[in-house]
Amino acid sequence: MNKANRLEEKIAIQFQLFAEKMKKNGLPPMVIDTFRHYYTLLVQGETGLITRREIDPVQENEIADAEELSRLTEAGRAALEELVVIKLNGGLGTSMGLSRTKSLLEAKNGLTFLDIIARQILSYREKRGVKVPIVLMNSFNTEADTKEALSSYKELHTGAPLAFLQHKFPKVIQDGLTPAAWPANPDMEWNPPGHGDIYTALVTSGVLKQLLGAGIRFAFISNSDNLGAVVDETILGYFAQNNFPFMMEVADRTEADSKGGHIARLKNGRLTLREIAQCPEDEIEEFQDINIYRYFNTNTIWVNLLALDELLDAHHNVIHLPMIRNPKTVDPRDESTPRVYQVETAMGSAISVFDGATAIRVPRTRFAPVKKCHDLLALWSDCYVLTDDYFVIQNPKRRLGTIVLSLNSKYYKKIDQLTTRFPHGPPSLLECVSLEVEGDVVFGKGVAIKGKVVIANRSDSQVTIADKNVVDKNLIFG
Repeated sequence: MNKANRLEEKIAIQFQLFAEKMKKNGLPPMVIDTFRHYYTLLVQGETGLITRREIDPVQENEIADAEELSRLTEAGRAALEELVVIKLNGGLGTSMGLSRTKSLLEAKNGLTFLDIIARQILSYREKRGVKVPIVLMNSFNTEADTKEALSSYKELHTGAPLAFLQHKFPKVIQDGLTPAAWPANPDMEWNPPGHGDIYTALVTSGVLKQLLGAGIRFAFISNSDNLGAVVDETILGYFAQNNFPFMMEVADRTEADSKGGHIARLKNGRLTLREIAQCPEDEIEEFQDINIYRYFNTNTIWVNLLALDELLDAHHNVIHLPMIRNPKTVDPRDESTPRVYQVETAMGSAISVFDGATAIRVPRTRFAPVKKCHDLLALWSDCYVLTDDYFVIQNPKRRLGTIVLSLNSKYYKKIDQLTTRFPHGPPSLLECVSLEVEGDVVFGKGVAIKGKVVIANRSDSQVTIADKNVVDKNLIFG
């Protein structure tokens, strides 16, 4: 038996343990086959890394600019009858100290992210006279909470399913590449497969077939924590008129986005997405250079569902997205637990799989995700307002651009820490360029911050900014 055959036999034997575990947990054959593909790459030594030798930066003239395509707005309006809005809603917001569905956090004016998304859609339907369906991709952790929260929005139902479930992958022990076992908490043996799972989940749930059967051809997909990602008829017009199979919205990178995934051009001419986990250590500095890699992935995409169906059919329902090999511990909060690999894929990485896929530059206003507590504080503040159509936009009275906030992670990383230190809600930030808070500081009622301000508490005890205080210069305590 030659070396290749021996490796193949070894993979088949070892994978059987994973297959049995996945079957026992009710995962469909298509998911098992998909994981088999990535596990094979893992055993073969595939790292998922994309090096500079394989790619070229994308230049300004290579992709269209959404702000220069207003002539296509009517074409987009004509395509609305064939559109579905899909929201990725599987996150728990654990990095912000949450243990329940992240989209149920209050976002603005007492409304949760989910409330605003639902009302955006209902308002848009009324405005355009088109019953655009909305579908959520939930995780096992968010399904029940989400269904309960949406039960008061009966009119959201259009005949299409309102939600479907993403799957899960077994964690892989790094030493021996066997299934992770953690009897103390069996849930720790599994990881979310990344939002690249959406293509598989659309099939296994039957949602893809139902949407196509209802004459839906275009899917607009974005994160539920990004309220800037709303239906844009101009962008839809560009997508529909050119009959693209796949299109990614990208925006100009700033230093704040330097760790986010960027697009690049493969040597075969196709576009690709490279996440920081796919970048070799010695290229991280170049990866983060916003002058080299100019455009980052907003994780908002447009997919032609007919093209997706054809691609899936051609590949026996297993789309080979670039693998992300994510080294972790089996309990991510305990570094002493066994080291594992989490096999994941990114939704946007399908840009390299579809023949003829493209990207489009969009304004920064379409990218306003809430990933950390300082993002939430900015959203709560008077920097942003909620329109009658339930769009969250920058306050027209603000003349200073996007605010820059930096809050000490020791005291403001978790939601309960944030609300404890801002007991009366956020200060006025309308005239604030940037605010940096160091140390333990509580903000009183009616506080206003103006200009560029650093508030530093270097003492061992908590300090309070008095009610109605206007802070327009640095404050140092201790």
